[in-house]
Amino acid sequence: MVSQSQRSRWLKTGAIVGFIFMVLLWLSPSKSSSYTGLSGDKSASGVQTKCTKSHDSSKPLIQYALMIDAGSTGSRIHVYRFNNCGPTPELENEIFEQTAKKEGGSSGLSSYKEDAEGAAKSLDPLMEVAMSNVPAEYKSCTPVAVKATAGLRLLGAEMSKNILEAVRTRLETVYPFPVVSREKGGVEIMDGSDEGVYAWITTNYLLGKIGGPDENPTAAVFDLGGGSTQIVFQPTFEKSKAGGMPEHLAEGDHKYELKFGGHEFDLYQHSHLGYGLMSARNSINLLVLDAMLAKNPKDLSWLKTPISNPCIQPNMEKEVEIKLPADHALGKAAVTVIMAGPKETTAAPQCRALTEKILKKEADCTLAPCSFNGVHQPSLEKTFAREDVYIFSYFFDRTDPLGMPSSFTLNELHQLTANVCGGEEHWSVFAGVENALTELRDRPDWCMDLNFMLSLLHTGYEMPLSREVKIAKKIKGNELGWCLGASLPLLSQESGWTCRIKEVS
Repeated sequence: MVSQSQRSRWLKTGAIVGFIFMVLLWLSPSKSSSYTGLSGDKSASGVQTKCTKSHDSSKPLIQYALMIDAGSTGSRIHVYRFNNCGPTPELENEIFEQTAKKEGGSSGLSSYKEDAEGAAKSLDPLMEVAMSNVPAEYKSCTPVAVKATAGLRLLGAEMSKNILEAVRTRLETVYPFPVVSREKGGVEIMDGSDEGVYAWITTNYLLGKIGGPDENPTAAVFDLGGGSTQIVFQPTFEKSKAGGMPEHLAEGDHKYELKFGGHEFDLYQHSHLGYGLMSARNSINLLVLDAMLAKNPKDLSWLKTPISNPCIQPNMEKEVEIKLPADHALGKAAVTVIMAGPKETTAAPQCRALTEKILKKEADCTLAPCSFNGVHQPSLEKTFAREDVYIFSYFFDRTDPLGMPSSFTLNELHQLTANVCGGEEHWSVFAGVENALTELRDRPDWCMDLNFMLSLLHTGYEMPLSREVKIAKKIKGNELGWCLGASLPLLSQESGWTCRIKEVS
């Protein structure tokens, strides 16, 4: 017979053992996932998670992903933290950092040219940001990818390949994060179509227009980089054949069929290589140079004197290096000259004429309608007349510092351009905008940049001056661009990575 006191002790002991077991079970990582994901509700960095259990038992509650944007003017890292509380991963936090500028301006991978190892090491400060912000228990299952854009595309096959190989080797041997496989494009020059579509995903995901159960009108994205510019939107076509409009998006490289969040999207996309802001500057300056060369083909002494350029602000000068095509009459790869603004108060129309000329609106259009340079594009006016248009990257960088609001019409952009190109006597409007006058006095080619942007949107894409656009660098505190859209697929291990069993010491 068990005494009352023995029974009482056993019950107490059982209760204590049960309590300890429950505590250990609560503290232990979820075993339902093939890789570690803590089931607690707060990260080491203090970010609060809104639930304690993953919606999908095959996925951990918390996941991190690292994306390095190796752009033409510099490299940037995005450290993303997601939760899987719902059917679509939710972004909880983002850490963003970029490389410091080198002497001469650019700190991008392409600026290292033959120095592949130097290019790889240039990413170390960014990877240290990841090391500091990803908790130790997540590092071995946090994928990292590097996507290079237009700058490396323009460098040439051999040099770009050597740089990418050096980057992969350094990431695999120095850091504990799994690098996405070669087959899945872990370290690569990103295709321009992917760049634009990923930016579209980022924008619409952050706006809440995709990823949920409902179908919503989506926003268009216009991304202006240094070497290329991208346009992506979801055109809508009339159901009726009346009026001569097609019923759907024509087939071709411009069509991107996307599946995301349980919905299918037929997107129009195109990446215009050579029409990023830095490439456009070079093309515009080359037009001015060639005009002078046509007037003075034999006596080249004018190369040593300031060259009048209507796209430089009045009474300002800038030394520029102009890259020349291989068959150029000067027989050089590049020349350095002084570009000088006009003495008159404004030359905005003449500058805009140059920016329109490089768009090549008269190029042959094999599949109508076309936007510019012979590239097919459905009419924005007919297939995307009322939906939101977001313009970012250099569009933001050249308008926000001058006090432009978060949304404005192209007509208001036109007026801004006229004021800037008018020179100092027209700049009183900027006196109340913090640092605007400092920026204008420090950058003689603001007039050029704004004119190119206006021409690209109005003349190139044929958006009416009454059309409103929205600028943003962030939405809900998160950076815009293609990086988030490219990182979301990495949350699946089918995207080309596996957890690292042993961390690099």
